[in-house]
Amino acid sequence: MLARKLTAEALGTLILVATVVGSGIMAETLTNDMALALWGNTAATGAILFVLITVFGPISGAHFNPAVTFAFWLRKEIDLKSAGLFVLVQVFAGICGTLLAHTMFEQPLVQEALKVRSGPSQW
Repeated sequence: MLARKLTAEALGTLILVATVVGSGIMAETLTNDMALALWGNTAATGAILFVLITVFGPISGAHFNPAVTFAFWLRKEIDLKSAGLFVLVQVFAGICGTLLAHTMFEQPLVQEALKVRSGPSQW
């Protein structure tokens, strides 16, 4: 049963991250209008989240994010061992999802960020 849950988390996280990263790449490529790019990225993310939660929610709870798994653990809805395995699978699948999106859009697999993403509002 745990293997099935971990597989659902891996597939869901991979697809979610590939969609978020891929829609971001596509939005920046197709338009200079940042509002339109943000809308496109948000719409794609919302749509895929709906599908993934509908498909994988009954199997694993559809966490797809270590912060969500941590919240489930705090509420004692998942044991520590399972939570740790969920997080490992999510991190690995997230990296694979990013690599998949970079491959689909013919980007370098590993890139250095061009935008500074730091500051009090983000912390």
